[in-house]
Amino acid sequence: MEYPAGPTNSLLDVAGLRVGQFDRRDDGHLTGTTVVLAPDGGMTAGVDVRGGAPGTRETDLLHPTATAQRIHAVVLTGGSAYGLAAADGVATTLGAAGVGVELPGIEGVVPIVPAAVIFDLGRGGRFDARPGPEFGRRATSAAGGKVQMGCVGAGLGAVTAGIKGGLGTASATLPDGTVVAALVVTNAVGSPIDPRTGELLGARLLLAADGPTLRRPSEGDRDAIAAVIAAAGPELRTPSITDTTIGVVATSASLTKAQCAKMAATAHDGLARALNPVHTQFDGDTLFAASLPDGPVPDPIGFHHILCAAADVVTRALVRGLLTADTVQTPAGMWRSYRDLVPSAVM
Repeated sequence: MEYPAGPTNSLLDVAGLRVGQFDRRDDGHLTGTTVVLAPDGGMTAGVDVRGGAPGTRETDLLHPTATAQRIHAVVLTGGSAYGLAAADGVATTLGAAGVGVELPGIEGVVPIVPAAVIFDLGRGGRFDARPGPEFGRRATSAAGGKVQMGCVGAGLGAVTAGIKGGLGTASATLPDGTVVAALVVTNAVGSPIDPRTGELLGARLLLAADGPTLRRPSEGDRDAIAAVIAAAGPELRTPSITDTTIGVVATSASLTKAQCAKMAATAHDGLARALNPVHTQFDGDTLFAASLPDGPVPDPIGFHHILCAAADVVTRALVRGLLTADTVQTPAGMWRSYRDLVPSAVM
Protein backbone atom coordinates (compact mmCIF):
# COMPACT_ATOMS: atom_id res chain seq x y z
CA MET A 1 0.00 0.00 0.00
CA GLU A 2 1.27 3.48 -0.84
CA TYR A 3 1.01 6.01 1.98
CA PRO A 4 1.08 9.71 0.99
CA ALA A 5 3.76 12.01 2.38
CA GLY A 6 2.97 14.37 5.23
CA PRO A 7 2.93 18.18 4.93
CA THR A 8 6.72 18.62 5.33
CA ASN A 9 7.70 15.11 4.21
CA SER A 10 10.08 14.98 7.15
CA LEU A 11 10.44 13.78 10.73
CA LEU A 12 8.79 17.04 11.80
CA ASP A 13 5.43 15.70 10.63
CA VAL A 14 5.41 13.76 13.90
CA ALA A 15 4.16 16.77 15.85
CA GLY A 16 6.29 17.69 18.83
CA LEU A 17 9.61 16.41 17.53
CA ARG A 18 12.38 18.88 16.79
CA VAL A 19 15.61 18.37 14.87
CA GLY A 20 18.84 20.28 15.37
CA GLN A 21 22.08 20.00 13.41
CA PHE A 22 25.62 21.27 13.62
CA ASP A 23 28.60 20.47 11.42
CA ARG A 24 32.03 21.71 10.43
CA ARG A 25 33.89 21.50 7.15
CA ASP A 26 36.85 23.70 8.06
CA ASP A 27 40.26 23.10 9.68
CA GLY A 28 40.34 19.43 8.69
CA HIS A 29 36.72 18.69 9.65
CA LEU A 30 34.10 16.97 7.51
CA THR A 31 31.69 15.81 10.17
CA GLY A 32 28.68 16.79 12.20
CA THR A 33 25.93 15.93 14.65
CA THR A 34 22.15 15.66 14.36
CA VAL A 35 19.85 15.55 17.38
CA VAL A 36 16.17 14.59 17.55
CA LEU A 37 14.54 16.19 20.57
CA ALA A 38 11.47 14.74 22.27
CA PRO A 39 8.44 16.84 23.15
CA ASP A 40 7.76 17.77 26.77
CA GLY A 41 7.55 14.63 28.87
CA GLY A 42 9.83 12.60 26.64
CA MET A 43 9.03 9.82 24.19
CA THR A 44 8.79 6.06 24.28
CA ALA A 45 11.55 4.40 22.28
CA GLY A 46 13.13 1.18 21.08
CA VAL A 47 16.19 0.23 19.07
CA ASP A 48 17.39 -2.51 16.75
CA VAL A 49 21.11 -2.94 16.04
CA ARG A 50 21.84 -5.16 13.02
CA GLY A 51 25.38 -4.30 11.94
CA GLY A 52 28.44 -6.14 13.22
CA ALA A 53 30.40 -2.98 14.14
CA PRO A 54 28.06 -0.53 15.91
CA GLY A 55 28.99 2.52 17.95
CA THR A 56 26.17 3.29 20.37
CA ARG A 57 25.25 4.77 23.73
CA GLU A 58 22.43 3.86 26.17
CA THR A 59 20.78 1.36 23.85
CA ASP A 60 20.31 -1.14 26.72
CA LEU A 61 17.92 1.32 28.38
CA LEU A 62 15.58 0.91 25.41
CA HIS A 63 15.03 -2.79 26.00
CA PRO A 64 11.39 -3.43 27.00
CA THR A 65 12.52 -4.82 30.38
CA ALA A 66 14.65 -1.78 31.29
CA THR A 67 13.37 0.64 33.91
CA ALA A 68 13.49 3.86 31.87
CA GLN A 69 10.15 4.47 30.15
CA ARG A 70 10.94 7.74 28.35
CA ILE A 71 13.91 9.21 26.53
CA HIS A 72 14.55 12.87 25.87
CA ALA A 73 16.65 12.91 22.68
CA VAL A 74 18.39 10.71 20.13
CA VAL A 75 21.79 11.69 18.78
CA LEU A 76 23.17 10.68 15.39
CA THR A 77 26.75 11.78 14.85
CA GLY A 78 29.98 11.38 13.00
CA GLY A 79 33.28 10.68 14.69
CA SER A 80 33.01 6.93 15.29
CA ALA A 81 33.39 6.01 18.98
CA TYR A 82 34.93 9.42 19.69
CA GLY A 83 31.78 11.09 18.38
CA LEU A 84 29.66 9.64 21.18
CA ALA A 85 30.98 12.57 23.21
CA ALA A 86 28.50 14.76 21.29
CA ALA A 87 25.71 13.14 23.31
CA ASP A 88 27.30 14.53 26.48
CA GLY A 89 26.75 18.03 25.12
CA VAL A 90 23.11 17.26 24.37
CA ALA A 91 22.55 15.77 27.85
CA THR A 92 24.25 18.70 29.58
CA THR A 93 22.18 21.23 27.65
CA LEU A 94 18.92 19.42 28.36
CA GLY A 95 19.79 18.90 32.02
CA ALA A 96 20.52 22.60 32.47
CA ALA A 97 17.05 23.31 31.07
CA GLY A 98 15.43 20.90 33.53
CA VAL A 99 14.69 18.24 30.93
CA GLY A 100 15.26 14.71 32.17
CA VAL A 101 14.31 12.07 34.70
CA GLU A 102 13.53 13.46 38.13
CA LEU A 103 15.18 11.53 40.94
CA PRO A 104 13.51 11.41 44.39
CA GLY A 105 15.38 13.39 47.00
CA ILE A 106 17.98 14.65 44.51
CA GLU A 107 18.13 18.15 43.07
CA GLY A 108 18.48 18.06 39.31
CA VAL A 109 17.47 15.72 36.48
CA VAL A 110 19.16 13.10 34.31
CA PRO A 111 18.37 13.28 30.57
CA ILE A 112 18.24 9.93 28.74
CA VAL A 113 20.03 10.45 25.42
CA PRO A 114 20.76 7.34 23.33
CA ALA A 115 23.15 7.81 20.41
CA ALA A 116 24.68 6.10 17.40
CA VAL A 117 27.68 7.02 15.26
CA ILE A 118 29.05 6.70 11.75
CA PHE A 119 32.73 6.41 10.91
CA ASP A 120 33.90 9.52 9.05
CA LEU A 121 37.26 10.01 10.77
CA GLY A 122 39.89 11.70 8.64
CA ARG A 123 37.65 12.51 5.69
CA GLY A 124 38.16 16.22 6.20
CA GLY A 125 41.94 15.79 6.34
CA ARG A 126 42.52 15.43 10.10
CA PHE A 127 41.82 12.27 12.08
CA ASP A 128 41.35 14.28 15.30
CA ALA A 129 38.82 16.72 13.78
CA ARG A 130 35.67 15.10 15.12
CA PRO A 131 32.49 15.90 17.08
CA GLY A 132 32.66 16.51 20.81
CA PRO A 133 30.30 17.94 23.43
CA GLU A 134 30.27 21.33 21.70
CA PHE A 135 28.73 19.74 18.60
CA GLY A 136 25.94 18.34 20.75
CA ARG A 137 25.35 21.63 22.53
CA ARG A 138 25.18 23.58 19.28
CA ALA A 139 22.96 21.02 17.55
CA THR A 140 20.53 21.16 20.50
CA SER A 141 20.51 24.95 20.48
CA ALA A 142 19.81 24.92 16.73
CA ALA A 143 16.76 22.66 17.01
CA GLY A 144 13.67 23.97 15.28
CA GLY A 145 12.66 24.81 11.73
CA LYS A 146 12.97 22.79 8.55
CA VAL A 147 15.13 19.66 8.40
CA GLN A 148 17.94 20.22 5.91
CA MET A 149 19.05 17.18 3.89
CA GLY A 150 22.18 15.98 2.13
CA CYS A 151 25.61 17.06 3.33
CA VAL A 152 24.51 18.38 6.70
CA GLY A 153 24.74 17.34 10.34
CA ALA A 154 25.69 13.70 10.82
CA GLY A 155 25.46 13.22 7.06
CA LEU A 156 28.22 15.68 6.17
CA GLY A 157 31.06 13.13 6.23
CA ALA A 158 29.03 10.14 5.03
CA VAL A 159 30.19 8.02 2.07
CA THR A 160 28.38 4.96 0.68
CA ALA A 161 30.29 2.49 -1.53
CA GLY A 162 32.47 5.35 -2.77
CA ILE A 163 29.49 7.63 -3.50
CA LYS A 164 28.81 10.70 -1.36
CA GLY A 165 26.31 9.77 1.31
CA GLY A 166 24.12 12.10 3.29
CA LEU A 167 21.16 12.68 5.56
CA GLY A 168 17.60 12.29 4.34
CA THR A 169 14.12 12.36 5.79
CA ALA A 170 10.61 11.34 4.71
CA SER A 171 7.13 10.88 6.17
CA ALA A 172 3.89 9.04 5.49
CA THR A 173 0.30 9.60 6.58
CA LEU A 174 -1.78 6.48 7.23
CA PRO A 175 -5.50 6.15 6.44
CA ASP A 176 -6.45 6.87 10.06
CA GLY A 177 -4.27 10.01 10.18
CA THR A 178 -1.35 8.45 12.05
CA VAL A 179 2.04 9.77 10.90
CA VAL A 180 5.18 7.68 10.47
CA ALA A 181 8.45 9.38 9.56
CA ALA A 182 12.17 8.67 9.36
CA LEU A 183 15.53 10.41 9.36
CA VAL A 184 18.45 8.36 8.00
CA VAL A 185 22.22 8.87 7.64
CA THR A 186 23.76 6.62 4.97
CA ASN A 187 27.45 5.69 5.23
CA ALA A 188 27.20 2.03 4.21
CA VAL A 189 29.48 -0.72 2.92
CA GLY A 190 26.69 -1.85 0.61
CA SER A 191 25.92 -0.32 -2.75
CA PRO A 192 22.72 1.71 -3.25
CA ILE A 193 22.88 1.08 -7.01
CA ASP A 194 21.37 -1.57 -9.29
CA PRO A 195 24.48 -2.63 -11.25
CA ARG A 196 22.40 -3.62 -14.29
CA THR A 197 20.99 -0.14 -14.80
CA GLY A 198 22.79 2.39 -12.58
CA GLU A 199 19.49 3.25 -10.88
CA LEU A 200 19.11 3.67 -7.12
CA LEU A 201 17.78 0.43 -5.65
CA GLY A 202 15.28 2.23 -3.43
CA ALA A 203 14.03 4.67 -6.06
CA ARG A 204 11.00 2.51 -6.88
CA LEU A 205 9.47 3.51 -3.53
CA LEU A 206 9.84 7.26 -4.05
CA LEU A 207 6.71 9.41 -4.17
CA ALA A 208 6.13 12.45 -6.35
CA ALA A 209 6.64 14.55 -3.21
CA ASP A 210 10.15 13.16 -2.79
CA GLY A 211 11.56 14.68 -6.04
CA PRO A 212 13.43 14.93 -8.29
CA THR A 213 11.95 12.80 -11.07
CA LEU A 214 14.33 9.98 -12.00
CA ARG A 215 14.81 7.90 -15.14
CA ARG A 216 17.11 5.08 -16.23
CA PRO A 217 20.68 6.41 -16.70
CA SER A 218 22.58 6.26 -19.95
CA GLU A 219 24.96 3.33 -20.43
CA GLY A 220 27.92 5.67 -20.03
CA ASP A 221 26.67 6.98 -16.69
CA ARG A 222 25.84 3.45 -15.55
CA ASP A 223 29.41 2.38 -16.29
CA ALA A 224 30.83 5.45 -14.56
CA ILE A 225 29.06 4.80 -11.28
CA ALA A 226 29.84 1.08 -11.53
CA ALA A 227 33.54 1.96 -11.71
CA VAL A 228 33.28 4.05 -8.52
CA ILE A 229 31.59 1.21 -6.67
CA ALA A 230 34.12 -1.33 -7.95
CA ALA A 231 36.95 0.85 -6.61
CA ALA A 232 35.45 1.47 -3.17
CA GLY A 233 32.41 -0.71 -2.65
CA PRO A 234 31.45 -4.03 -1.04
CA GLU A 235 33.38 -6.34 -3.40
CA LEU A 236 36.84 -5.20 -2.30
CA ARG A 237 39.19 -8.00 -1.24
CA THR A 238 39.73 -6.19 2.06
CA PRO A 239 36.34 -4.70 3.03
CA SER A 240 36.18 -1.36 4.77
CA ILE A 241 35.39 -1.13 8.48
CA THR A 242 34.49 2.54 8.21
CA ASP A 243 30.80 2.25 7.47
CA THR A 244 27.27 2.18 8.89
CA THR A 245 23.73 3.43 8.36
CA ILE A 246 21.93 4.95 11.32
CA GLY A 247 18.60 6.66 11.83
CA VAL A 248 15.38 7.34 13.68
CA VAL A 249 11.86 6.27 12.72
CA ALA A 250 8.99 7.83 14.67
CA THR A 251 5.22 7.77 14.85
CA SER A 252 2.49 9.98 16.23
CA ALA A 253 0.77 6.88 17.64
CA SER A 254 1.28 5.78 21.24
CA LEU A 255 3.25 2.53 21.32
CA THR A 256 4.74 0.43 24.10
CA LYS A 257 8.48 -0.08 24.37
CA ALA A 258 8.04 -3.58 22.93
CA GLN A 259 6.11 -2.18 19.97
CA CYS A 260 8.82 0.44 19.43
CA ALA A 261 11.40 -2.35 19.34
CA LYS A 262 9.29 -4.12 16.71
CA MET A 263 8.98 -0.93 14.67
CA ALA A 264 12.75 -0.46 14.75
CA ALA A 265 13.22 -4.05 13.59
CA THR A 266 10.75 -3.73 10.73
CA ALA A 267 12.26 -0.38 9.71
CA HIS A 268 15.50 -2.23 8.90
CA ASP A 269 13.60 -3.80 5.99
CA GLY A 270 13.74 -0.31 4.50
CA LEU A 271 17.54 -0.48 4.50
CA ALA A 272 17.46 -3.90 2.84
CA ARG A 273 15.39 -2.47 -0.03
CA ALA A 274 17.95 0.26 -0.71
CA LEU A 275 21.40 -1.25 0.02
CA ASN A 276 23.12 -4.45 -1.09
CA PRO A 277 24.62 -6.03 0.94
CA VAL A 278 23.20 -4.70 4.20
CA HIS A 279 23.81 -5.44 7.91
CA THR A 280 27.33 -6.68 7.24
CA GLN A 281 30.05 -7.38 9.78
CA PHE A 282 31.66 -4.11 8.70
CA ASP A 283 28.57 -1.92 9.22
CA GLY A 284 27.09 -0.69 12.49
CA ASP A 285 23.52 -0.39 11.24
CA THR A 286 21.34 0.97 14.05
CA LEU A 287 17.78 2.28 13.91
CA PHE A 288 15.96 3.91 16.81
CA ALA A 289 12.16 3.98 16.97
CA ALA A 290 10.20 6.63 18.85
CA SER A 291 6.56 7.09 19.80
CA LEU A 292 4.58 9.94 21.31
CA PRO A 293 3.07 8.73 24.60
CA ASP A 294 0.03 11.02 24.29
CA GLY A 295 -0.93 9.81 20.81
CA PRO A 296 -3.75 7.43 19.87
CA VAL A 297 -3.26 3.76 20.71
CA PRO A 298 -3.41 1.67 17.50
CA ASP A 299 -5.39 -1.54 17.16
CA PRO A 300 -3.62 -4.57 15.59
CA ILE A 301 -4.45 -3.49 12.03
CA GLY A 302 -3.34 0.06 12.77
CA PHE A 303 -0.04 -1.21 14.16
CA HIS A 304 0.38 -3.36 11.05
CA HIS A 305 0.12 -0.22 8.89
CA ILE A 306 2.65 1.57 11.12
CA LEU A 307 5.15 -1.24 10.62
CA CYS A 308 4.64 -1.27 6.85
CA ALA A 309 5.04 2.48 6.63
CA ALA A 310 8.16 2.42 8.82
CA ALA A 311 10.07 0.38 6.25
CA ASP A 312 8.83 2.58 3.40
CA VAL A 313 9.85 5.90 4.98
CA VAL A 314 13.31 4.55 5.83
CA THR A 315 13.90 3.61 2.18
CA ARG A 316 12.61 6.95 0.95
CA ALA A 317 14.65 8.91 3.50
CA LEU A 318 17.81 7.02 2.54
CA VAL A 319 17.32 7.69 -1.17
CA ARG A 320 16.46 11.35 -0.59
CA GLY A 321 19.69 11.74 1.39
CA LEU A 322 21.70 10.40 -1.54
CA LEU A 323 19.86 12.58 -4.05
CA THR A 324 20.40 15.78 -2.06
CA ALA A 325 24.07 15.13 -1.25
CA ASP A 326 26.67 17.24 -3.02
CA THR A 327 30.10 16.30 -4.35
CA VAL A 328 32.72 17.01 -1.68
CA GLN A 329 36.50 17.40 -1.99
CA THR A 330 38.92 17.73 0.93
CA PRO A 331 42.66 17.09 1.40
CA ALA A 332 41.69 13.46 2.15
CA GLY A 333 39.88 12.84 -1.12
CA MET A 334 36.95 13.54 -3.38
CA TRP A 335 33.53 11.89 -3.16
CA ARG A 336 31.13 12.55 -6.01
CA SER A 337 27.38 12.65 -5.55
CA TYR A 338 24.92 10.44 -7.38
CA ARG A 339 23.58 13.48 -9.23
CA ASP A 340 27.06 14.35 -10.53
CA LEU A 341 28.03 10.77 -11.36
CA VAL A 342 24.77 9.94 -13.14
CA PRO A 343 23.39 13.22 -14.50
CA SER A 344 21.29 11.44 -17.12
CA ALA A 345 19.18 9.89 -14.33
CA VAL A 346 17.95 13.17 -12.89
CA MET A 347 15.27 15.08 -14.76
